[in-house]
Amino acid sequence: MPLNDDQNSDFDSSRLSESTASSSDSEYSRQSFTSDSSSKPSSPASTSPPKTVTFDELMAAARNLSNLTLAHEIAVNENFHMEHVDLPQNSLEGRVKQIVHKAFWDHLESELNEDPPEYYHAIKLFEEIKETLLSFLTPGANRIRNQICEALDAELIRQQAEHDAVDVLGLANYVITTMGKLCAPIRDDDIKQLKATGNIVELLRQIFHVLDLMKMDMVNYTIQNIRPQLQRNLVDYERTKFQEILEETPSALDLTTEWIKESIKDELLSVSCETSSSPGADGSSKPNLSPTLVLNNGYLKLLQWDYQKKAIPETLITDEVRLQKLKEKLNELQIIACVSLIASNMVGTTIVDLPDFSDKLKRISTVLLEGMNKEKFDLKEALNTIGVQICSEVNRSLSERGFPTLNMEIQNSLVGQICSIVEEDNPISSLIDKRIQLYMKSLLTLPSIQKCMPMIPGGLVVIQAEIESIGSQYASIVNFNKQVYGPFYANILRKLLFGEAPMGKTETDASPN
Repeated sequence: MPLNDDQNSDFDSSRLSESTASSSDSEYSRQSFTSDSSSKPSSPASTSPPKTVTFDELMAAARNLSNLTLAHEIAVNENFHMEHVDLPQNSLEGRVKQIVHKAFWDHLESELNEDPPEYYHAIKLFEEIKETLLSFLTPGANRIRNQICEALDAELIRQQAEHDAVDVLGLANYVITTMGKLCAPIRDDDIKQLKATGNIVELLRQIFHVLDLMKMDMVNYTIQNIRPQLQRNLVDYERTKFQEILEETPSALDLTTEWIKESIKDELLSVSCETSSSPGADGSSKPNLSPTLVLNNGYLKLLQWDYQKKAIPETLITDEVRLQKLKEKLNELQIIACVSLIASNMVGTTIVDLPDFSDKLKRISTVLLEGMNKEKFDLKEALNTIGVQICSEVNRSLSERGFPTLNMEIQNSLVGQICSIVEEDNPISSLIDKRIQLYMKSLLTLPSIQKCMPMIPGGLVVIQAEIESIGSQYASIVNFNKQVYGPFYANILRKLLFGEAPMGKTETDASPN
């Protein structure tokens, strides 16, 4: 396995710098985007002619991206681990595997039942078992290494086979005993089951199955050991890896450049609207956009990104799944907040202000909106059911307190307003969405979200705990991304905002026009 101590690591751990993670490369002033803190040359903003990429260079870039993505996932996801996955039996691959394996084990059984027995394939299996057991050992485990090599000496077993003196069951029992010494405690029950297996062919089959599980255990153990080192050096490691990708594939920032261009257009449009509405404003002057504002606006767009149809910027690929999940959760929370606001306005404070009543409405919405991001989910039907359930809950609470229940006209209006949340330009949905965006935007301007969280805008109190949790995750992703890719963003912004050549060897060596 690639993560064993005796083999080279897929993460190029030797390349990891021992320096601490650098501070964020995105500051509030223009100077941070004109400083010489940029990465090595190879920017799409460069005026250099395009470079032809060979297949080998493309594959090298793919390997770098794979390593970068895996290292990032291990470092930021504490729950990341490898699992042994069996192919579904009803799949083509599963059926082929089952047929081939059955043919092999049936053939092995027929060989061992011959008179005299044929041990050729059995010896091959013990050779493979020996190599697997040795792969579990640390470099200093010489004593048990020698024991394994001596007990499973293929040449000695062949000599014994020539004289029909091979004790296959004895060898298998030795293997089981050794596996018991090397396995994780979670495999103790598997080892016990092996000892209780009487048929030698089935025993060998199960030995290989448990060895596969032990390989996964070894991989996950290695992941746990390297996680702290990756976390300490992840900024330098990811930046170095991405630079290698960029050198091998100069177009590796094209989507990122387009993403920043879109953000600049949005900001220019926003400034233009503000200028035109201000009396005495000079519409001919060119707006001076803040690089940090442009970048933060780009990050906000990721919360409304169509991840199914639109490719994410290259610099955010390692966090694509996390960002998509945050967006989906925000969509759900937006609807819950809309439902709560509509119910409050329709029912009034008499019921809404009752203890736990808002939480009851929230639980109703949460349960019925489960799975709303799946393609086949019927959101309109779910909203109609939510409206009916809320009317029922309100009437029950009113009856318990001796108040008259809602008439059918009010109930129909309440259900209708809830169902209209999904309509385009719905005023309540638009209001809640703007307030969520405002809250997320405020998180990106805080120096440290650990010390204080921004105030929750009105209408979002019912989802305060959830939106604070999502906001914290979102800000962590953004701040880390700025640390890693800030120099690359600086090059792009310098060119797009200020019309300056990106800093780097390519540009400094070029002759002035």
